[in-house]
Amino acid sequence: MMVTRLMPPPTRQDDDMRDLRARVREYLAQQIDSGTFTPSVDSWGGGWDPSFSQSLAAQGWVGMTVPTTYGGGGRPYVERFAVTEELLAAGAPVSAHWVADRQIAPSLLRAGTEEQKQRFLPSIVSGVQYWAIGMSEPGSGSDLASVRTKATRVDGGWSLSGTKVWTSGAHDAHYMFVLARNAPVDPTHRHAGLSQFIVALDSPGISIAPILNMSGTHHFNEIVLDDVFVPDELVFGEIGDGWMQVTSELGYERSGPERFLSSFVLLREALTEAAEPADDGLGAAFARTYALHHMSASVAQALEAGSPADTPAAIVKLLGTSFEGDVVDLVDMLSEPAEQADGNLSELLRAGIMARPGFTIRGGTTEILRGVVTRGMGLR
Repeated sequence: MMVTRLMPPPTRQDDDMRDLRARVREYLAQQIDSGTFTPSVDSWGGGWDPSFSQSLAAQGWVGMTVPTTYGGGGRPYVERFAVTEELLAAGAPVSAHWVADRQIAPSLLRAGTEEQKQRFLPSIVSGVQYWAIGMSEPGSGSDLASVRTKATRVDGGWSLSGTKVWTSGAHDAHYMFVLARNAPVDPTHRHAGLSQFIVALDSPGISIAPILNMSGTHHFNEIVLDDVFVPDELVFGEIGDGWMQVTSELGYERSGPERFLSSFVLLREALTEAAEPADDGLGAAFARTYALHHMSASVAQALEAGSPADTPAAIVKLLGTSFEGDVVDLVDMLSEPAEQADGNLSELLRAGIMARPGFTIRGGTTEILRGVVTRGMGLR
């Protein structure tokens, strides 16, 4: 009951929304039939395809919520939710523009200067500018208050030094939000003294090294910043407001449909091949998908209204990423051993098994999220 009070009611789907979903589905079917992409597990994490991102932008499906002043669609956030849900359900390769569209654009609109909005938003909306997020660090993980990347005031700007890890797509991205400490740690106020900076990833002093996952694929990176200069005009928000800004951004990062649809292509394929889905757990898995859809949609509605959504977003992420892993385990249990079987289902299952460990880590570990939810619900 307490959880339902935290979740605003989801919006009803009207005829316009159904028509929008139908247009996206038709477009994606055409792209699959023409061989533009093959549906894949975790397509928002590892599906880097700039050409496809730009084709979506041409359809008006990137930067949908960005005001028309900056080249965007000026559309409601719930419409963006519908489009992204269809893209993920189809396993489309959206990772090139994903971070910029999901997180950077709304953050710029919320806390960026007018100069920053004019400079960055049109390229994000066009699907030609890609971003990474520099939050996590070695030894810090999801405990962002413990970051050690240092921001030192210098003439005309700031000098950044430190290391960031798990920065998806940074080797192909153009810019990165960096969370850094501009003041010594105050033990009584660990969240104070943090600020955010916009860093061009071709700046002198930056080195990027790949972090390969166990399948050998590369989308994670380690980034070392060695006295990287950031001019004053690329300070993001206010100095010292980094923690408040980051927690707002995490509402976008944690609540979207990517937090429960990463393995949906696998689930759908398993249902297609199953004889009696209601008897083997697949029916129950689809029921959980339906519930998570409504929870995630309700957070999208809250974000559009400008309401605080950090706790509901953490709930969606906590439940959603656990579910994604459960889907992989279920299909693995029902299938032949992945290393022995052939066919599309087996290929998707192998990809799901490789991606599964990351589901509950990225965007905040399960342990950290439980703490966020506990505090948000007033239980401690």
